[in-house]
Amino acid sequence: MRLSAYVIDRRPLRIPAFRRLWTASVVSAVGGSFSLIAVPTQVFTLTGSSAAVGVSATVSMCALVVSALWSGALADAIDRRRLLLAGNGGLALAYLGLWLSSVLGVATLPVLLVLVALQGVGFGATMTVTGAAVPRVVPNDQLVAANSLSALTRYTGAVVGPLLAGVLIPVVGLGSLYLFDALALGAVLWATAKLPAMPPRGTGAERSLRHGFRYLAGQRVLVAILAVDLAAMVLAMPVALFPELAERSYGGPAGGGVELGLLFAAYPTGVLLTGLFSGTFSRARRHGRLMASAAIVWGCCVVVLGLATALPLAVLALVAGGAVNFVLSTFRNAISQAHTDDALRGRIQGILTIVLMGGPQLANVVHGFAGAAMGARWAVGVGGALTVLAVALLVWAVPELWRYDSESTG
Repeated sequence: MRLSAYVIDRRPLRIPAFRRLWTASVVSAVGGSFSLIAVPTQVFTLTGSSAAVGVSATVSMCALVVSALWSGALADAIDRRRLLLAGNGGLALAYLGLWLSSVLGVATLPVLLVLVALQGVGFGATMTVTGAAVPRVVPNDQLVAANSLSALTRYTGAVVGPLLAGVLIPVVGLGSLYLFDALALGAVLWATAKLPAMPPRGTGAERSLRHGFRYLAGQRVLVAILAVDLAAMVLAMPVALFPELAERSYGGPAGGGVELGLLFAAYPTGVLLTGLFSGTFSRARRHGRLMASAAIVWGCCVVVLGLATALPLAVLALVAGGAVNFVLSTFRNAISQAHTDDALRGRIQGILTIVLMGGPQLANVVHGFAGAAMGARWAVGVGGALTVLAVALLVWAVPELWRYDSESTG
C-alpha cells in the first residue's frame, strides 16, 4: 500500500467550504492562541497573585459553560452560520478590548475579568457551533478525517502559539499579542461568511434545552461516549502532578527544569505525530470499538507512567498516550456528530463542550488531592487502572458502543 494511504487524510479539503474554514483555523490556531499565555501573564503582572490568575480562569470557565449551553440551544433554532459569525465576532471584540485596555493603560483587574468573561462566551459559542456546523458541510464518511484535520491544527496551535508568544512578548509587548489574536480571527470571519446558510431543522417545540437533555438521556451510545471521555480525562489526566513527578521522581530542579518541560511536551508530541498519519484509521468503520480501545490503551499508558522510575520511560508513555488520545478524541467527535439528529446537534455539542473543558479542570482537582494523599506515582497509576476498569465496565453495560459501525448511521 502506498505511503499516501497512511498520512493525513485530506479528502475533506476537497470541499470548498471546509477547506476555507480549515485554512482560516490554521491561521487562528497559532495567531489566535496568544491570549492563552497573555491573559494569565498580564493578570499576574498586574496583581502579583497566582490566586488572581485562578480567579480569571474560573471566570472564563464559568462564562464558557453558560455560553456552550446557550449557544448550543441557539444553534438548533437559528442559522448556524450567523451564530458562528457572532461568536467569532464577539471573540475578536474581546481581544480588541484587551489590546485597547493595555494601550490606554486602563487594564485593571475588574476590566480584565469582564473582558475574560467575554472571551469565554466567544470560546464557548465557537467551539459548540463549529461542532454542530461541520456535519452540514462534510459527509458522514469523512467526519473522522475532518476531525483529525481540525485536531491536528488545534494541537499545533497549542504548541507553537505559546512558544511564539514567548518570543514576541519582549519584542512587541504583551498587549500587542491581543491585537494579533484579533487580526487572526479576521481570517475565520471571512471563511465563516463564505459558508452556505445553515437554517434550523425541527419544530419549535423540539428546540428547548430541556428537550436536548431528554434526547441525550435516551441515546445510550452518546451517553456512553461522554462517560468514556470523562473517565479518560478525570481519572487519567495527571497534568497537575507533573511538577511533583519531575522534581521528586525524575530529579528535576525545584521550580521546573528540563524534566518538567519534557513531561509537558511529550503528550502533544504524540498527538501531533499521530495526526500526521491519520490516514491509517480515518477510513475505518468500527468507530465505537476504536474509541473504547483507545481509552483502554490510554489508561494502560498512564499505569506505565505511574510505574516509571526513569524519565525516558515516562516520556515514552506520555507520547504513546497522546497518540491514542488523538484516536479517542477523533472518533468521539465523529460518533457524536454522526449519531445525533441534526435538529439537536447544537445542544449535544454544547454538552460535549462542557465535558471537554470541565473534565481536565476536574482532573486537576482529583489528582491534586489524590497525589497529596497517596503520593504522585501511586495516584497516577491508580488513576490509569481505574480508567481501564471504568471503560471496560461501560463497554459491558453499553455493548452498542463496542458494536457501533459508521456505515450503520445515516
